Amino acid sequence: MFSLIIPVYKNEANIPPLLEAVQKLRDQIDDDFEVILVVDGSPDRSYLVLKESLPATGLNAQLVALSRNFGSLAAIRAGLERAKGDNMAVMAADLQEPPELVVGMQQALAADECDVVYGERQRRGDPWHTRMASSAFWGAYRRFVAPDIPKGGVDTFGITSAVRDQILGLTERNSSLVGLLFWIGFRRKGLPYDRADREIGTSSWTFTKKWKYMQDSIFSFSDLPISLLLILGFGGLAISIFLGLVVFLSAVFGQIDVPGYAATMLVILFFSTLQLLSLGVLGIYLWRVFENTKGRPLHIVMSSEKFPGNQPAIDPAQATVVSKGGPR
Repeated sequence: MFSLIIPVYKNEANIPPLLEAVQKLRDQIDDDFEVILVVDGSPDRSYLVLKESLPATGLNAQLVALSRNFGSLAAIRAGLERAKGDNMAVMAADLQEPPELVVGMQQALAADECDVVYGERQRRGDPWHTRMASSAFWGAYRRFVAPDIPKGGVDTFGITSAVRDQILGLTERNSSLVGLLFWIGFRRKGLPYDRADREIGTSSWTFTKKWKYMQDSIFSFSDLPISLLLILGFGGLAISIFLGLVVFLSAVFGQIDVPGYAATMLVILFFSTLQLLSLGVLGIYLWRVFENTKGRPLHIVMSSEKFPGNQPAIDPAQATVVSKGGPR
């Protein structure tokens, strides 16, 4: 079976073309097909429209409603938990990613070409300011979180049930599903595509959500903030030693007329730098504690095979041949 997971949020007007596209996908995919639609606390009538429309489609479908808006990544995770397929894919409800991409994902997974297949965006049909913001966002993501992620990011992907089980086994909060997808490894394959213009509604992927997503990704997969603090501490220490030497020599040669100025500056420079350095060192220890509390495995086994290599070779002349008349 092949499972298709679709998170739904503020997509009421887009549901009729969405269901029509899913029906076409069902006809193009050779395996048994199911679709799991997860309504992520949408404030519009998305759930009611889906509930009324799904029976007439003839789709093998699950309709899930979350109690509030947890975010698209949480909705995808809820769909993965309920997927029954050997292979599965995630598709956005706004249809900006071509539905035909799902067919390519299903074929790549069914042919055992990869364990993770993702859409590799070549072009965005968005306004220039949206493209600029997206490029900056995914550029920072590649620099600080996942260097091997595509330049345009990942919005849709397909995985095997084995990869799904590994992802669901990582239960950490405030993390990044895409970050985990690239962290676990396995065989990956990208399928290039051009993103279409959004014809209905507006994107709910706001700057606030992007900022929170970036925070979750950086703090879950990178020690960059702590490393910067440590670098600032060492840099500040070098500067304070230099400035302290300047103030000390100026006081010795009578260049400072204010009583107590030299001693005050030396104390401020020394202890302010010591605080930065101490916070950096402390942060390193806290980061290591944080890494251990995540509960991520130290390694993941993708496959395991046994080869009986110590058995003696069989001489063909001494082999027992079984025939209708018995051994001879």
